[in-house]
Amino acid sequence: MGKLIFKKPESMTDAVMHYCPGCGHGIIHRLICEVIDELRLREKVIAVAPVGCAVIAYDYWDFDVSEAAHGRTPAVATGIKRVLPGRIVFTYQGDGDLAAIGTSEIIHAANRGENITVIFVNNGIYGMTGGQMAPTTIVGQKTQTTKKGRIVKRDGFPLKISEMIALLEGARFIERTSVHAPKEILKTKKAIKRAFETQIKNEGFSMVEILSMCPIYWGLPSVEACKRIEKEVIKTYPLGIIKG
Repeated sequence: MGKLIFKKPESMTDAVMHYCPGCGHGIIHRLICEVIDELRLREKVIAVAPVGCAVIAYDYWDFDVSEAAHGRTPAVATGIKRVLPGRIVFTYQGDGDLAAIGTSEIIHAANRGENITVIFVNNGIYGMTGGQMAPTTIVGQKTQTTKKGRIVKRDGFPLKISEMIALLEGARFIERTSVHAPKEILKTKKAIKRAFETQIKNEGFSMVEILSMCPIYWGLPSVEACKRIEKEVIKTYPLGIIKG
């Protein structure tokens, strides 16, 4: 049983990951690969990597991966899917890539009902560039650019991308999950699978927003970072199916 549980998915490479200890990207990378293997999509799938902490995601995935300019990931995915409609195309994006510089791209891709899948990793901070406030940073959260915490009067409210996208007619399946606990990891895998199945059925745009840990720039030990999602982050970003 142990060998079965810990066996490396065929869709993952043997490369050592560069992510910081306690980061959720590694977990999410594996979940995607498990779903791709289970759905037997490895020879059909094309991923589009972002600019951000996951900029070299293609080092860890043993299937076709393209790259995009910062925030333009959905546009690249749209082009690939329209040229190769028989392929399963997904983007992998952080909150800086998707919710900041890429806000326009994600909204219009969803509004057009592009038959692509988006994996949106929300850790509430800019991880690759030093820990600045992101659009998803929650109220009161301290960052390199909000030393006393995010203040609504000065910085505005956290941007709830999933709720925004769910209002668009082209969006078919939107769910928010987390990877801070084992039971939530299982729910995340289930959501990713359903998102891919939405695309397989040609139903339109699908997105899974995944709350993830960033212990380094949150300034917390890994275990405490997981607890922070449970105690604080979920209050701003409730988990569950938002549309679908």
